[in-house]
Amino acid sequence: MLSRTATSLRTTSRAGRLVLRGLATSAPVYENKRTPLYQLNVDRGAKMVPFAGYDMPLSYGDVGQVAAHNHVRTGAGLFDVSHMVQHIFSGPGAQAFLSSLTPTSLDKIALNGSSLSVLLNDNGGIIDDLILTKHAEDGSKWYTVTNAGRADEDKAHFSAKLEAWNKEHPDQAVTWEILDGWGLVALQGPKAAEALSKLTDADLSALKFGQSMYAEIGKDKVRCHLARGGYTGEDGFEVSIPPESAVSITEQILAVPDVWPIGLGARDSLRLEAGMCLYGHDLNESISPIEGGLAWLVSKDRRTEGSFPGSSRILAELKDGPSRRRVGFEVPGAPAREGAKVFDEAGNEIGVITSGIPSPTMGTNIAMGYVKNGQHKKGTPVQIEIRKKLRPASIRPMPFVPPKYYK
Repeated sequence: MLSRTATSLRTTSRAGRLVLRGLATSAPVYENKRTPLYQLNVDRGAKMVPFAGYDMPLSYGDVGQVAAHNHVRTGAGLFDVSHMVQHIFSGPGAQAFLSSLTPTSLDKIALNGSSLSVLLNDNGGIIDDLILTKHAEDGSKWYTVTNAGRADEDKAHFSAKLEAWNKEHPDQAVTWEILDGWGLVALQGPKAAEALSKLTDADLSALKFGQSMYAEIGKDKVRCHLARGGYTGEDGFEVSIPPESAVSITEQILAVPDVWPIGLGARDSLRLEAGMCLYGHDLNESISPIEGGLAWLVSKDRRTEGSFPGSSRILAELKDGPSRRRVGFEVPGAPAREGAKVFDEAGNEIGVITSGIPSPTMGTNIAMGYVKNGQHKKGTPVQIEIRKKLRPASIRPMPFVPPKYYK
């Protein structure tokens, strides 16, 4: 997915709060949930941190986050992303129902093909981003993955919309299932396909970026769902595993030479280099797909129909331009962090940073944020307030690191 749960590169403890560079998470007053792989993570020396209502691995053992990041760029890394919410929507109206919530033409998606899209509110803001995968030729079954940090909001939205849909379209009724307890791991990196091929007879070369299949994995030939893609910009697979086999399959993948377990710290730096958004930071319910640089999610035929939530705002922004735009920044010197203000050369405030890191791959500081429309052109010099000083930076296109998807 474009936006996934991640953390930043370093942590410190401050007044009972976990500070994740650019992201402060208050200590929970309730017990966090645990993924099916929680004990496996602990046994492998994971440093567990609370995130999105779960205890999640930030890093493993003595492996630094930069080393973990670099291993994904050169080898293969496995992420526990079982906290993500997996759904199945089925029934004769499944495709039409999901189309009513998003701006993407789902009828254009081939069988077992996937598309990124967004759930929109009535004002055209992004409730969440999600991956939609077509599992029936007639559109009667869809596998969907949404963000853990938006689970409550998404479930409330789906529930209300589905109740209304089934009342209005009794002959196009839709059922909704959440795959509780299922494992979900992301195997990422240039050696991902080689590693996974050791555990399956499936022809992985036939699976291109944005496509999925069911395949038998591991010594017990467990039927798993494989989706080629990921959040790092590298080639890879997201593997959905039945609850009873989640630990076993994950252990077998990790037993393949050169596959490392990778935590959320490296995942954040990888996704930012890939120009991917993190919901709650780079996207929220006030930001439209046009402002967020996601105009390509609004399919051409939907622009004519306008039959999606918030279409009046979104179509107007497509025509006249939005008031702000998501952009990338290259920041020499000190890194820019979330919340840092952006100014033009004359000292006028024009935007804000939403994510920022020292890039392990590029060897310089990079950031993502929003600036006023007209100030977003490639190469535009800006100033960013860092440690109470205005420091020079420039706007540059994303992704920062070219993607290596298997197409």
